[in-house]
Amino acid sequence: MTEKYLNNTNIVNFEHKDIQSLIDQRGWKNLDNFNKIGAAYQFVKDEIFFGYNESDDIAASDVLADGYGQCNTKGNLLMALLRGLGIKCRFHGFTIDQQLQKGAIPSYVFWLAPKYIIHSWVEVYFEGRWINLEGFILDEQYLSSLQEKFDQVKDDFCGYGVATKCFSSPDTNWRGTDTYIQKEGIHDDYGLYDSPDKFYQEKGTNLSGVKRWMYQRVIRHLINFNVANIRKTTVLEVQNAQP
Repeated sequence: MTEKYLNNTNIVNFEHKDIQSLIDQRGWKNLDNFNKIGAAYQFVKDEIFFGYNESDDIAASDVLADGYGQCNTKGNLLMALLRGLGIKCRFHGFTIDQQLQKGAIPSYVFWLAPKYIIHSWVEVYFEGRWINLEGFILDEQYLSSLQEKFDQVKDDFCGYGVATKCFSSPDTNWRGTDTYIQKEGIHDDYGLYDSPDKFYQEKGTNLSGVKRWMYQRVIRHLINFNVANIRKTTVLEVQNAQP
């Protein structure tokens, strides 16, 4: 039964040459399981920037090629890297309240967002138990930019892709325990799936029809421009402050 947690799928396509090449170049197969998970996790968290891809159900290799992603797409890539390293993992589907995305999605296109947005995290099997991984969604630069922008907030924060009770120091790095960054915004729990493929076949993706077309062609680029500006603003402020 556990083989289903190691399967190559259309979305979790770890057999793709680019994913295999990344694993080989980084030498991750030589690590123990704790550090295999950590290497894949931190890569997806910080080297794949927070951003919005064409669709939730794109293949992991396409997320890698884009170089950016959000909860669902970065999860696709993380699952592929973990399975490519022989680490069992599974998909947990949810919805989150749209308010969590306010700020990341500019107000002038916020009307496009469904009230409850499809969300997911990855569960990894390590030392005899399943561990929830959600803290990889926001890259460190972007999260640090938000913490600088809202430096008066220490605890509860909702918006800009964050829903946490500890905004000043959320537990987002791999330490062998659960990591979260959007958990407090969860509305519906759709349960566990062997793969994202099965989830999207059953539940579909966030947008369809004209809204999907507009999102893919125009609106996601506006959102990504906004997210990049949030990230860049603080980086520039830090650089300018240095003597």
